[in-house]
Amino acid sequence: MRDLCLQSRDNAPEHFAKQLRHHLVLPALVNAHDHLHQNGVPPLPQRAPFRNSYEWAAAFRGHFAHAGVQAALSTPLAVRLWHGGLKNALSGATTVMHHDRAHEMFDAMNFPVRVSQPCTWAHSLHLHYGPDVAASFRDSPATVPWFIHLAEGVDGLAAGELQELRQLGCLSGNTVLVHGVGLNDADVADIVRAGAGVVWCPSSNLSMLGQTIAPHRLRALFAAGCLALGTDSRLTGARDLLAELEVAAAHSDFSPRELLQLVTGHAQRLLRAARCDDYLIVCDRGGDPFGELHELRRAQLRAVVRRGEPFITDPDFADWFAALKISCSAVWLDGHPKLCRTDALSPQGAATWIPEPGLTLQ
Repeated sequence: MRDLCLQSRDNAPEHFAKQLRHHLVLPALVNAHDHLHQNGVPPLPQRAPFRNSYEWAAAFRGHFAHAGVQAALSTPLAVRLWHGGLKNALSGATTVMHHDRAHEMFDAMNFPVRVSQPCTWAHSLHLHYGPDVAASFRDSPATVPWFIHLAEGVDGLAAGELQELRQLGCLSGNTVLVHGVGLNDADVADIVRAGAGVVWCPSSNLSMLGQTIAPHRLRALFAAGCLALGTDSRLTGARDLLAELEVAAAHSDFSPRELLQLVTGHAQRLLRAARCDDYLIVCDRGGDPFGELHELRRAQLRAVVRRGEPFITDPDFADWFAALKISCSAVWLDGHPKLCRTDALSPQGAATWIPEPGLTLQ
């Protein structure tokens, strides 16, 4: 990891290599599950865990009357999607699977993240939202990943969902199951045999259900190379992928190196995402280079780099923006001064600042 070469070094100032002494260059992160447009919606207050996600969804219907929810949902969709992208990019997650409909703005060069495409999806087996489950799977090419929330619960309904999916003929090598808390050992073995994948979202699981996937099942999925990590949205999940890594470390026996694999190589394989010139620069604190990441917060990232260009950096990287003639804005991120490329801070034509907690103009 310490010897990772910068493919885009030619795009940086001449003193860039010298400036990176005593630093680590890590691959940018991949968030294998998010709902980009929901990250600004206030979460549902709850006193006890739910048995499954359908109970949570039923309870949330009453939450729509909350003034904060109404205000968030009245925000233009373009701004809400941009907010979700910005949330991810600030934490070093530059590739994201958006579990909902695709939008033209995802193709904009200044959209904060790469949204994983192509991909196909259904929402879940028993919530009537989005495309029909069997039809969407049938229409998905075998080379394109197909995502569905599955076994998001701790009761009999959740425990039986893999069997339901199998009966529909929707368990195959391009199937990616999100959550999987209700899976048993035999289910995990079936998933591995099918060559399917699972996206683990521990913060969301713990918030909604009070538990997540058992460590020995996570280990079996990881050994098969079919496990990745996702945040879900802030409706139920962690603030960002760095926070999710910390929760994952606390609820598994994965080493720091393995945790990094969940948000890089494993996630790229599940999403069938191409390798890209995105990376992170962090200070070398002298420990295990693989152990640095899940202990960091987003403001501690020295730089997030997309397409070989700085996205957000500490102020001493100002020459890099200048050398590439990229306009940047001075911002505060969680109380730390930063420079962020100006065209990433809001969608073109937006009348309002992206309402990301902890991010303000200096």
